Amino acid sequence: MTLFNYDKRQAKREELEKKLNAPDFWDDQAAANKVLAELKGIKVMIDPVDDAMTEVEEAQLMLEMAEEAGDEETLAEVDDQATALEKTIDKLDLMAMLSNKYDGRNCYLTIYSREGGTEAQDWTEMLMRMYLYYCEKMGWDITEMDRTYGDEAGLKDVTLYIKGPFAYGYLSAERGTHRLARVSPFNAQGKRQTSFAAVDVIPEFDDTGDFEIDEKDLEITCFARSSGPGGQNVNKVASAVRMVHKPTGVTVVCSNERSQEQNRRQALSILQGKLELMEQEKRDAEQLAESGGKLDMGWGTQIRSYVFYDNRVKDHRTNYEMGNPQRVMDGEIHGFVEAELRRRAKAK
Repeated sequence: MTLFNYDKRQAKREELEKKLNAPDFWDDQAAANKVLAELKGIKVMIDPVDDAMTEVEEAQLMLEMAEEAGDEETLAEVDDQATALEKTIDKLDLMAMLSNKYDGRNCYLTIYSREGGTEAQDWTEMLMRMYLYYCEKMGWDITEMDRTYGDEAGLKDVTLYIKGPFAYGYLSAERGTHRLARVSPFNAQGKRQTSFAAVDVIPEFDDTGDFEIDEKDLEITCFARSSGPGGQNVNKVASAVRMVHKPTGVTVVCSNERSQEQNRRQALSILQGKLELMEQEKRDAEQLAESGGKLDMGWGTQIRSYVFYDNRVKDHRTNYEMGNPQRVMDGEIHGFVEAELRRRAKAK
């Protein structure tokens, strides 16, 4: 299966740009926005390839000129360029595996504490820190959308908005349940404890999506949310919005904006993304069933174990393993992400 067809995407880009330059392009605002969104997605995919091809041509020209002139200094410069190009091509090779229609989008990442009580809530906050470091390494912008503080420590859940090239494509590899095994600082007897947190990742929705939400299907509640851990005297944020899609039960909470209307729009965007992704996964499952393929693991499946007392972190999908948990918790997770993307590509 061809994961990245450059010629096909380039032809599509030319087709869309032709539409963009038509005199009646803006007559239909909705159709125009859809074309712009599609063009943006294609450019995110092929612009890095165009840039790399230009760099290769320039390096080749410099090499020819340096060899003719016997210029050792320029030859050394070309050698440095070649080393940098190797790294660029490695990145493009990985990017070529991000062929899903949503992969180039920004995303929302939510972490939920699961079994393990206070230990699980602390684990949720630790994972948030890990992803903040990873996103920083990737050069992505992060905005916290909502958090629920734990009863004694940590977080019950937190949602982050992550903006950057292929944020969804890369972070979709983190979707699933993450298991922590360590000597718990919350256990007075110093016993080993296992706890769990679930990570969900959805693409950012725009108004060109396929899934239509009927306002009648929404249950919207505005409420006050604590702005920090503590008891009754803690400050409250009165603009928080909870939105429930009644037919599916999917629930979204947003409290990062100052006004209820802003939080309502953000919540609707997240909800739209969740429902659109659910529909896409349903279609993918039906196609796999028809072709006799095997359905990939869902987001509730345990994907990785972080065993602190054995000094190892292991991904159960790929068997990729690291022997320094602290490095992983400091955001060194790209090896896990890359291994999972390659596993998916091979499975296709």
